[in-house]
Amino acid sequence: MTRRALVGADIFDGRTLYEDHALLLDGNVFVGVVPIAKAPAKYVRQEVSAGVLMPGFVDLQVNGGGGILFNEETTVDGLRRIAMAHATTGTRALLPTLITDTCDKTRAAIDTVDDAIAKGVAGIMGLHLEGPHIAQARKGAHAPELIRPMTDADEALLCDAAQRLPNLMVTLAPETVAPERIARLTKAGVIVSLGHSDCTCDQAAAAIDAGARCVTHLFNAMSQLGSREPGLVGAALDHGSLHAGLIADAVHVHPRTIRAAMAAKTGPGAIFLVSDAMATAGSEITEFQLNERRVLRRDGRLTLSDGTLAGADLDLSSAVAMLINRVGIKPEIACAMASSGPAQVLRSASEYGVFAEDRHWAGIHLDPSFRYDAKTTAALCETV
Repeated sequence: MTRRALVGADIFDGRTLYEDHALLLDGNVFVGVVPIAKAPAKYVRQEVSAGVLMPGFVDLQVNGGGGILFNEETTVDGLRRIAMAHATTGTRALLPTLITDTCDKTRAAIDTVDDAIAKGVAGIMGLHLEGPHIAQARKGAHAPELIRPMTDADEALLCDAAQRLPNLMVTLAPETVAPERIARLTKAGVIVSLGHSDCTCDQAAAAIDAGARCVTHLFNAMSQLGSREPGLVGAALDHGSLHAGLIADAVHVHPRTIRAAMAAKTGPGAIFLVSDAMATAGSEITEFQLNERRVLRRDGRLTLSDGTLAGADLDLSSAVAMLINRVGIKPEIACAMASSGPAQVLRSASEYGVFAEDRHWAGIHLDPSFRYDAKTTAALCETV
């Protein structure tokens, strides 16, 4: 194996942004980051164009890609195509996401993800079930006839799935699922995320006390921050235990709103990026089907025929660039929001989201505009 010292780009290891440093690799195993002057002589110096070397993106909300939607192609081959499409944009780990659907489809999604992981489909880290236990008042593009309360059988299915899968995230509305049920889900290992909800701040707080750890696509499909009722947005920003996913495409959330939210968020929980990508990711298609409804791709938006937003026409590379170039977020924070930030939400993140010594290097290169550089990334990974 060739020992290499990658130099010429800044290095973000998932925690710290380094300038004038070398990234040391033994083959494709990460060794460490050292000042360029201290790079050992036995490492062959390899020049990298300016930009940033960082861990591959981690995306916890991926509805589809490569021309297909997980709801419509709930198969191992479908997951492989989705993961490969997102890999072309820099995402190395993801949670395929099933939008509100039937009980049979939910069971099929769990079985398919379990099978895909057993077969070693690259990048699949578990499953995100976005619904069906959400609020009709904040359904967004979810099919209203498929939204329903959670039953004991549903709870048992989710608890069992959490034992089978490395990660199971479930988006639910706290006004429709009792805190006692949320507590049992979280005890079983389910990552409970609050979303598609018209809840009060107190209802959200009860869910948080019961173990909810996350909020799904902050500001979208949820009760807003008001002067007398903070809503789910207020709960997400104020409760330090909560993390919150964000669709940073300047369509779902205005850049000024993102800037305000970043300033307001109480830690240690943090805002992280999600793509909420649909079948369009990594493809040229202009429309697709969701629960037998047409979704149209126009001018960077995905909408139902009535104009309702239906997921995002976005990849995490574009989201990172938007945060840095339009919102004014520091590069190391924006890069963390697409890598180590979402990885912290997971129960099991393997080597993804950070560079870890003696672990496989799943790194990528961003060009000086902070967009994914597929050509340089491929060259670095192929040189051993």
